Amino acid sequence: MAYDEELAERIRGLLPGVPVTEKKMFGGLAFLIGGNMAVAASGQGGIMLRCDPAESERLIAEPGASRMEMRGKELDGWLRVTTDAVADDAALSRWIAIGTTYAASLPAK
Repeated sequence: MAYDEELAERIRGLLPGVPVTEKKMFGGLAFLIGGNMAVAASGQGGIMLRCDPAESERLIAEPGASRMEMRGKELDGWLRVTTDAVADDAALSRWIAIGTTYAASLPAK
């Protein structure tokens, strides 16, 4: 499945003034800050985002959020959020802020 281009455009619209680069990765379109992925329109639907690993447990308690799974292992600090959970711009903006805040705190690559 290709990533949702409308969702990618919504993400772009909620990032004005944030210095991001775009890169196709993980089957989706990722938005990076300093070379670190902040948020992505996922090829599996919804979004993926980075977060403080210590916040993973609290954040996955929210509707539509889960840990990202890679090679059969759930990862702290990497989340998936369903399309339904980011249906309105206020919800999407909140998740984007979590991802961009964390990515901006990391050393640039």
